[in-house]
Amino acid sequence: MKIYKVVGKVTLASCHPAFEGARLLATEPEGVSTLGGPAPSDPDLLIVWDEQGAGSGARVAVSDGAEAAQAFRPALKPVDAYCSAILDSVHVDPKSVRELQF
Repeated sequence: MKIYKVVGKVTLASCHPAFEGARLLATEPEGVSTLGGPAPSDPDLLIVWDEQGAGSGARVAVSDGAEAAQAFRPALKPVDAYCSAILDSVHVDPKSVRELQF
């Protein structure tokens, strides 16, 4: 799981039938910046399937890859990223951060 920040919503004019009624969010990665490292200057957007109701500016935990589709089993959905949780706060041990190299 990775930490992302919600920066907007995605609206589809035409979509795969499995996406009907879906709520999709545009998110940016927060990983290293959450630990006090540099924020990416030009972050890549990741489109995330959301059933949790995350709003703009929320921090979310995202499962990606094969794990993202597991939330829908036994149904098959073409999902590559899934919002697993809305994070109220993130606490990081400062001692652990000092041991990391950015």
